[in-house]
Amino acid sequence: MGKINLKLLIVDSEDWTFWFHRLSLAITVKANGFDVTLLTRCNEYASKIRERGINVSHVDFVRSTRLPIKDIINIYKLHSLFKLHKPSIIHNVALKTILISSLAALLSRKTVVVNAFTGLGYVFSSEQLLAKTIRLFIKPVFKYFATRPNFWSVFQNPDDMNLFIKQGMAIAERSVLIRGSGVDTEEYTQMPDNNDVPIVMLASRMLWDKGIGEFIEASKKAYENNINAKFVLVGDVDPENPMSIPEATLNKWASEGFIEWRGHCANMPEMLGNASIVCLPSYREGLPKVLLEAAAVGRPLIATDVPGCREIVRNNENGILVKLKDVDSLYRAIEFLVQNKKTRLDMGAKSRVIVETELSNVIINRKTIDLYNMALENI
Repeated sequence: MGKINLKLLIVDSEDWTFWFHRLSLAITVKANGFDVTLLTRCNEYASKIRERGINVSHVDFVRSTRLPIKDIINIYKLHSLFKLHKPSIIHNVALKTILISSLAALLSRKTVVVNAFTGLGYVFSSEQLLAKTIRLFIKPVFKYFATRPNFWSVFQNPDDMNLFIKQGMAIAERSVLIRGSGVDTEEYTQMPDNNDVPIVMLASRMLWDKGIGEFIEASKKAYENNINAKFVLVGDVDPENPMSIPEATLNKWASEGFIEWRGHCANMPEMLGNASIVCLPSYREGLPKVLLEAAAVGRPLIATDVPGCREIVRNNENGILVKLKDVDSLYRAIEFLVQNKKTRLDMGAKSRVIVETELSNVIINRKTIDLYNMALENI
């Protein structure tokens, strides 16, 4: 890079998602000569982000689909902020933010707009009426975005990228595959598994489409069959997501004794280091950060054979891919790894190698900066 007077605006719905997923990118880009500003809903992480040299402006984003008036207000506010900052690049993160911010950026013809799809989530994985209705309305909008010569699309897995290109919602020549946001291999160091009784952990937001229902059923089956393992859920509820599991349901499961729910965790390296096996039987992902982090600390992985998960889980190398929404397939994979410690350790070591050689934040940040340079040269 090395250019002066270049401005990057990163638009992310929550300050905490930026802190955990893109702070490293912002710091690296700033070191390469950019003035970097984050537009986000400011909560507890905003001051910490400013302390790291990143400008932060508040936008009252809502992730729920039930407040369209608020979304319209945010489109206008973003448009005003774009006129004020006159950025060289606008980097939008996640589906709804991409939609709102891209509409606000339509008149910014001399600005590169990078739309980073972190997964297609509820809107594209669910068959609920609400999800189908949203898909019906947003597909033409994304097709229009694809015609804009200054708009670029970033995908975390080839399945999502091919889907968007096939349906005309992205142009192949301006679509780039960058697998995830990377993981800090110095923060997430390889750790030994010192558990006498294996701990099988699922860490995520408590959403049905993360496969938590299937994990619960597999845990019950293991409990009934006296499998020598502990089963742990880590993560909080997400009331703004229509797939959120009620807190009362989680407490009920925990009270029945076959599962432990630990709620939100502020120290994920330590938490994942306490696991023996990390599971994510999700229905669809971009590239799940928790599996990257678990791989970095040297853990074997179990995940569904779906887009996103198979970008980090190499079947029978560093983990096991199981069938979608299939409790028996998940249970058999858990049972096998619980009962085969050497395989667990071998797979965990392979996980670490994959992250170090392909998916560290240093590698991912470099690819993102290369994209910025390429897009700026073609504006």
